[in-house]
Formats: sequence, structure tokens, C-alpha cells
Amino acid sequence: MTRWPVLLLAFFSVSAFALPVTQGVPVQALAADTPPSASQIVAVPPGLLALLRQRVISAGPDREARLQQLVEMIFARDGMDLQYDAAATLTVSETWQQRRANCLSFTLLFVALARSAGIQARVQEVDQVVSWYQEEGVLYNVGHVNAGIEVNGRSGTVDLDRNVLYDRKGPRPIDDARALAHFYNNRGAAQLEAGNVVAARAWFDAALRQSAGFSAALNNLAVLEGRQGNLPLARAHYMEALRISPRHTPSLINASSLLARMGDRAGAARLQQRLQHVRQRDPFVQYLLGTQAERAGDSDRAIHFYRRALRLYDSAHQFHFALARVYVMAGDLPRAGRELQRAQQLGGAAQQSRYQSKLDSLQRWRHQQAAHAAL
Repeated sequence: MTRWPVLLLAFFSVSAFALPVTQGVPVQALAADTPPSASQIVAVPPGLLALLRQRVISAGPDREARLQQLVEMIFARDGMDLQYDAAATLTVSETWQQRRANCLSFTLLFVALARSAGIQARVQEVDQVVSWYQEEGVLYNVGHVNAGIEVNGRSGTVDLDRNVLYDRKGPRPIDDARALAHFYNNRGAAQLEAGNVVAARAWFDAALRQSAGFSAALNNLAVLEGRQGNLPLARAHYMEALRISPRHTPSLINASSLLARMGDRAGAARLQQRLQHVRQRDPFVQYLLGTQAERAGDSDRAIHFYRRALRLYDSAHQFHFALARVYVMAGDLPRAGRELQRAQQLGGAAQQSRYQSKLDSLQRWRHQQAAHAAL
């Protein structure tokens, strides 16, 4: 990435690096303009509650057995048959009706059902995961939420996506109010991108009533005010977001742009300097820069950025695999093999077969290269 665009919306699970006029945000078809109450968001509808009693609670009092039955009920074809949909920020009732969910919708659903079945459960959040994608010319940096559980004295995590790489802090428990703030904020961002300013403001206000210091909602409210020409108010919201979260990337980018627009070049420069400091110490940003260099065919720059990412986060098997790819691109097969072996060691059982096949392919290639050199 050579530069940061001038507008960044912050969502519960995605932050959109977008231009001032975007082509839309990948969320579900917009619901009613009036935000539902907190109790309405997590209410378990009668049909789903009946299924829970039949498939989970009737399994007996053992909490571990109930947990296994709950997971099966949610995903089995003869149960909810839930499907993943990154666009689906839905209430528990809507998820039941539509049988689709993103990580937030799934987590709200799972926690509500687990608690109804007598299992201790809570929402957890991760600031960043390795999962970048592009939609309609807009780049999204995805965060993540999942469910934390306690069963028979042991704790664990139930995650809709087992393939994501968490940041170093990992999942952190949050209270129900912050979880609901995520929901209101994400739906508000959808309304804003659809041009429904009044509705968007109502959703952001609802998020901030749940969690007054929620930086993502403050950032998005500032975006809204900036689009409406209320620049001093937008600035105030950005500054409050940065007071609470000094390293909040969306607010740093947006506030810097706004200050430059208002003629405060010194203030904009200070925020840009802070942003660069944050980015240089963010392994996920370095990884993204590496992927961009790799796609451009620049193996030297890709190696540089991937190695920087690994210096900041050396236990990420995805980073080692990426570095192995560009070493192959550069013709450095011995280093590629070492990085693949390291990726395999760190990847765990789920990645063993994938990386072993890559290692086998690389070994065959090395033998072929050696045979050609001997001719």
C-alpha cells in the first residue's frame, strides 16, 4: 500500500479503507430505521427455544454434553443448518429466520442459546485478524468476535472461523453492553453508506448509549458529521475517539484528513506521524504490504515486509508460509523450505497436511532443479 485513502469507517468486524464516496458496504439488506432494544437483539424466539429444549437441554444436565449438542444443533442440516455470511449482522431472531450469520451474529446467537441451556458464555473480541479482502474497490481490514465458554471448570473458545490468525492479545472478554454496541455500530455504518443519515445517527447513538467510550462508533459518527459539513463536531468526535484509543487507525486516518481539510496542517502532520508509528509496529500492516508487493511481482520488497511482520509476530504460521512463497519466487529454495517447515510446526494439526503437501512439492522441485543442473 503506497498511501492511505482519506476515509475510513470502523465496524464491529470490518474497517473500510474507502474514498469519501464509496460504492457500498457489504452488509445485509437494511432493516427498519429504528434500532431495536437490547433485549430484542438477543431475544430467543419461541421456535428456536423449542428446538434448543428438544436437541440440547433434553440431553441431560451435563454441560459438556449440552455444549456438543448445541454446536451440532446450530450447524446440522436437521437443525438450524446455519451458513456463514460476512454480510449478515442480524439479531438472534433474524439469524433464526434467515439461517445465516457473520461472526458477530453467530456469537450473539451462540451466547444467548448457551446461557439458555445453563452454559456460562460471554462475547470476546479481537482487534485484528489476518483476513483482508476487497469489495467494490474498497479494502477491508477485518477484526473478529467469538464466544468464550466455561464448562466443568474448563474454559474455551467457540469460533465460527477457525482459520483466522488473532493478534497477539488474542480474544478478550467484553461485557454485553459492548457486544451490543458492536451490533448497533455495524448497522449504523450500513445506514450511513446507504445515505440514510438520520437512521445512521440513531444507530450510532444507540451504540454509544451502550458503551460511551466505543471508539469505532465515535469514529463513524465523526464520518457522518463530516459528510454533513459539521466539521467542528466531527473533529470533536475524532479527538474523543483518539483520547480513548490513541492507536485507533480509522480515527487517525480520518482525523488527519479532516484537520488538513480544516487548514490545521500541523495537527494533521502530528496525526500522520503517529499513524506511521502505529503502522510500522503493526505486523498485520506489514503483512498486507508484503502481499501487495508479492502480487506486483516484487519479491525483494515482499521479503522485506514479510520479514518485518515476522520480527513483530514470529509465531504466525501464515507469515512464514507467505515468506516461503516469495523465497520460491526469488529462487531461494533452501530458505523457502525452512519457512515451510516453520509454518508446518506452528500451524497445528489443521494445517499439517496442507503444509506437508507444499513441502513435498518443493522437495520434488528441488530434486528436478538439481537433476537439470547435473546435465
